[in-house]
Amino acid sequence: MDRRNGGRLQSLQVGKPRTMELPNGKPWHSGIFKQPVEGPVRLGKTNLEGDGQADLKNHGGSDKAILAYAVRHYDTWQKELGISELNYGMFGENFTVDGLDEETVCIGDVYQVGTARLQVSQSRIPCWKLDQRWEVKGIAKRITENGKSGWYLRVLEEGVVEAGQFLTLIDRPVPQWNIQAVNDILHRRNQDAEAIQELCGLSLLADSMRKIMKSRLKSMRD
Repeated sequence: MDRRNGGRLQSLQVGKPRTMELPNGKPWHSGIFKQPVEGPVRLGKTNLEGDGQADLKNHGGSDKAILAYAVRHYDTWQKELGISELNYGMFGENFTVDGLDEETVCIGDVYQVGTARLQVSQSRIPCWKLDQRWEVKGIAKRITENGKSGWYLRVLEEGVVEAGQFLTLIDRPVPQWNIQAVNDILHRRNQDAEAIQELCGLSLLADSMRKIMKSRLKSMRD
């Protein structure tokens, strides 16, 4: 598969928020638990039919309607963690995609899948709930370090999508900012004022991510 032009929707997952219990007995609420869906699924402006998020401040909304994750990372995690089998959706993603990853996906990329059209809005910033989902301490930290974060998409045109369909690249307005490069600024080159300034002015980047960059730039100048 030519990764320059798109990928394949290997698996599609949805899940409603549920309440679990931490080891200390404290409850936690999350929509990270996703289950595969077969057949056509309606995709609206903010989510897939049957999907939902608990923390609407950090997840969900129009800029984070869909979370995508690369199929190829699953093999890496299986070997690294010594796990014989991992089910798709373990990272809380809606789309598990073959042929695309953080290196080949750019901010602003527009993809056609089924009758829907989506646009890449930002990289995923891992949080502590991934550790709880996996029951493995440090998963979120490892993702920050290795850059296997996944990415969010906004919905430009609502439609119907289904596992097995292709994501066809329609437009790439910002080829210089792939997800890998954004992650690099977020977690490593976090004092690169010139790059941060450029991201602040990137209108296709999700508003929440631009706020992070603007705050970082302000703190560097104060």
